[in-house]
Formats: sequence, C-alpha cells, structure tokens
Amino acid sequence: MIVANRYAQSLMDLASEQKKVDAVRADMKLVVGLCHENREFVLFLNSPVIKTDKKLEVLNAIFQGKVSDLSLAFIQLVAKKHRESVILEIAQSFDELYKKNQNIFSAVVTTASGLDAATKAKVLDLVKAQLKGEVELEEKIDADTIGGFILTMGDRQLDRSVARQLSTLKKELINNEN
Repeated sequence: MIVANRYAQSLMDLASEQKKVDAVRADMKLVVGLCHENREFVLFLNSPVIKTDKKLEVLNAIFQGKVSDLSLAFIQLVAKKHRESVILEIAQSFDELYKKNQNIFSAVVTTASGLDAATKAKVLDLVKAQLKGEVELEEKIDADTIGGFILTMGDRQLDRSVARQLSTLKKELINNEN
C-alpha cells in the first residue's frame, strides 16, 4: 500500500535522524503483535463511526508508557490525519524497511513438531550460507507436513517434508500404472 509505505519511510527518516531506529522497530513490532492478537483493536481502528478524538484517547491509553515518545507521537499524528486504519500496514512496512536497511533476511521453517536447538542452529547456518547478511528465522508448526521440513527464503522454497515425498511417490505410482 503506497500510503503505508510513505508513512513508514517518513517514520524511518525521523527515527534515523534521532538515532532511535531500533526503539521504533520494537514499537512497530508491538503494534503488529497487538493487531494480530486482537481483532477488536483492528475493527476499532477501521470503524468510521468512532470519532478521531475517542480513537486518540484509546491509542494513548494503550501505547503511552509502552512505546517511545517518537512512536507515540507518530501514532497520534497518523490518527489525526484519519489514517489509523493503515497503522498495521505502516508498522509492517517499517519493519520491511528496517530489514532492508540492515541487510536482514527472513526465513521460515515449517515442521510437524518444532525444532530443537541443534537443528535450529543447523538450519540457520544453511540459510546464512545462501544469503549474505543477517537472518531472522521464524518457526512454524504444521502437523500436515508429517515429518521433515519446508524452508522458505524470500521467493525460494525447499520442501523436504514427508507429505511432499508421499505426494511425489503417489504420482509416480499412478504414472507407472498407465
């Protein structure tokens, strides 16, 4: 979303100028987490019926003392400009900008039951060998993988799941019958 990207870039510029980029990133992660965990909060932000001054009161009550002064002032500004419905997208765009500026890549590993510390370290080393920079590894659990793993790095995916192997085997067996 263009509006969210512009606001995120402005926040990044301001945070860089004030040398508060890491603090603002933590604040934006808090915003993203709140939006993902609390559907009512997102509905509240998107509501055209609730007046801006009431939204400002609630936003202040939620974030005051929990985020930096810069982030709070930014959230207030966004609400005053009637853009509170894009706060989640702004926070997500800010995190993407941060990662791009810091040369941080994201990777997602999906397993049936989670990774132990040693396996997680091996996966992280594998990803770091492919990408030049820091890596943030996110773990997802999906019982449908049955076993093995699915590793996603940007637009690349390495599927070594048992479910995939069974699917491939099934296709081979069907093709051999014909």
